[in-house]
Amino acid sequence: MSTRSDVAPSTLEVDLVDGGVVVRYLDGREVFYHGPPEPVEGELTTPPGKEVHVLVTDPDGIDGVLTYVNDLKTDASILESTGVGRVGLDDGERAELFPGVTAEAAGHSVTVSADHSVVDGRVFVFAEDQLSEHAYELVESVATEDTADE
Repeated sequence: MSTRSDVAPSTLEVDLVDGGVVVRYLDGREVFYHGPPEPVEGELTTPPGKEVHVLVTDPDGIDGVLTYVNDLKTDASILESTGVGRVGLDDGERAELFPGVTAEAAGHSVTVSADHSVVDGRVFVFAEDQLSEHAYELVESVATEDTADE
């Protein structure tokens, strides 16, 4: 993929707020992912060419780990100082980002999947570039209007 090295993530503070998700880096800075995240069952293939960030939180959404998938821009020392992880994948290659959460490179897209029988928390996927931002939450099942009232 590149000469960029993988970096293990650290636990970061997370705040689920109206309109998005706030992640506080270890160095005190914050990033705001616009939302609210769209629920998606099981797995998601991101739009091609986007920067992909995967956030796995505890069940309450208070703490989590954030991993950049195929990030080519950020120096490893910056990632380490912020607590953000990085995984580089070649086309067709798959990696476990967190127990029960995997990412696979598919051309210029990334497919992220979550096994909710293993994941004891919430899984968010953010796909963005200079033109657009997409926020998703991988869920076990999406409630529909027909089943929401049952």
